[in-house]
Amino acid sequence: MLSVLANRTYRHLLAAQIIALLGTGLATVALGLLAWQIAGEQAGVVLGTALAIKMLAYVGLAPIASALADQLPRRVMLVSLDLIRAAVALALPFVTEIWHIYGLIFLMQAASAGFTPTFQATIPDVLPDEAEYTRALSLSRLAYDLESLLSPMLAAALLTVVSFPVLFTGTVIGFLASALLVVSVPIPSPQPSPPRSIWTRTTRGIRLYFATPRLRGLLALNLVVAAASSMVIVNTVVLVKGHFALNEPQVAIALAAFGGGSMMAALLLPRVLDHMPDRPPMLAGGALLTIGLWIGPWADSFGLLVVLWALLGFGFSLAQTPTGRLLRRSALPEDRPALFAAQFALSHACWLLTYPLAGQIGARAGFDATFLLLGTLAGGGLLLAARLWRDDGGLAHQAEAATHDHPDLPADHPHLATYGHGPNHRHPVVVDDLHPRT
Repeated sequence: MLSVLANRTYRHLLAAQIIALLGTGLATVALGLLAWQIAGEQAGVVLGTALAIKMLAYVGLAPIASALADQLPRRVMLVSLDLIRAAVALALPFVTEIWHIYGLIFLMQAASAGFTPTFQATIPDVLPDEAEYTRALSLSRLAYDLESLLSPMLAAALLTVVSFPVLFTGTVIGFLASALLVVSVPIPSPQPSPPRSIWTRTTRGIRLYFATPRLRGLLALNLVVAAASSMVIVNTVVLVKGHFALNEPQVAIALAAFGGGSMMAALLLPRVLDHMPDRPPMLAGGALLTIGLWIGPWADSFGLLVVLWALLGFGFSLAQTPTGRLLRRSALPEDRPALFAAQFALSHACWLLTYPLAGQIGARAGFDATFLLLGTLAGGGLLLAARLWRDDGGLAHQAEAATHDHPDLPADHPHLATYGHGPNHRHPVVVDDLHPRT
């Protein structure tokens, strides 16, 4: 897996991702404690609303940012957005009102809505080999999991000597270091695409996404992932501090258990995906998440909660890690940024639904009802994913070869020159201008 680190550009980009994630993880812990300080037992509601605002920024702005990114150098865009996020993190320790949290979260996540899909779409251009890209996806998943594991542990250690607002300083340092690492290497330019209107560029990724059956199934699986992870992200601090009457270090331990479970799955996946299509492990991950939510009401001690969070983390990584492979195989290189932005927006639309549900139902009806409601939502998403995403057959890098023809194209068209004309015209098909459906 580590062989991909021989690529200097990827190595620096991965380091930038890890450092920025570590800083973001410190901010996540600090934000939960800030919400508790301001709102007390209503901290889950505050966090749920703040995260819903984050999702609104992601859903509304990611496709627009993707359309604008076609006109800007990737390095300039990535560095500028890192600096914006650092400036916002610098302001968070001075928050005294709930609405301050909401406003700053929107500004920070508006920058992330442009940064993350652009960053994700850059990696396939840096690592064009499918096997290397698969391992890069697992390393990326491990980076997220290390953040989930190490950030709470680092936060717990720091909280023994400093107050929680100091944790936001780590976020500022993380974003600044990320910007420096991006500057230090050449960033591939996006593949040129035909001239299109801003509206066409903004909506192209969404249209390609819904025209591809496996991606419609992925969207349903995104709902499963969102239901389970929302329970963890929104309600961990309230469960640990309110329900179990424990302290801040135990909040960090519970979050670290989720990250540890996810890390175990990410370490196993590269070997699995070398010999198996993406669909079985991703649906298995969705099943683990659904079952974990359904058994949540019986996690009536802190120790059982830690075990449950580790199980949910394992299922989370199984369902999430291969996503980049599906997106890569489903679009031409010039359409990848738009498709990654569409996945970013649509997956976060699922969190836009589940974050406030997790917070509001937890505050109003209790945690048992929240587990069962989110488990029912996840179960429905899992059944829909299995129905929409039929078994592709073959490995994930093999788009389905389909026999078809293009009677409307002139005989000297480059596409026909490559693959031939007539009833024997056959090649792997992704949705594009010449192939509006698969």
